[in-house]
Amino acid sequence: MFTYDHQKRVSYGETDQMGYLYYGNYPLLYEIGRTESIRSLGLRYRDMEVNDRVMMPVLHMEARYLAPIKYDDNLTIRTIIKELPTKMIKFDHEIYNEELELCHRAYVKLFFVDMDTNKRVTTPIALQQALKSYYE
Repeated sequence: MFTYDHQKRVSYGETDQMGYLYYGNYPLLYEIGRTESIRSLGLRYRDMEVNDRVMMPVLHMEARYLAPIKYDDNLTIRTIIKELPTKMIKFDHEIYNEELELCHRAYVKLFFVDMDTNKRVTTPIALQQALKSYYE
């Protein structure tokens, strides 16, 4: 199983009038988690698009709000890939506040699409190789 933690502080512009992280900004945290977890493997999301001509559209997203996240909280965005991806990849996300209290849980399923044909394809080889050792 692959797990990656990324730190991010909540800015004023990300909050609502009450000082809480605006609910519409949570998917941006998932995106940060996905992008940075892939980067931690020595890959870049952008390289998959440019070099491999593969994009990853979202198929399904589910979220659970457990406790409020507030302005200036230093968050830990934990991104987990529980299974080696094939034609689809599922990212589980856990977001913790500074006190390491679990505030939010979500998962996002994406699939791989060839940008030239718009057809589903399998996981790009570089991503599959980078993840393989976590599942042996």
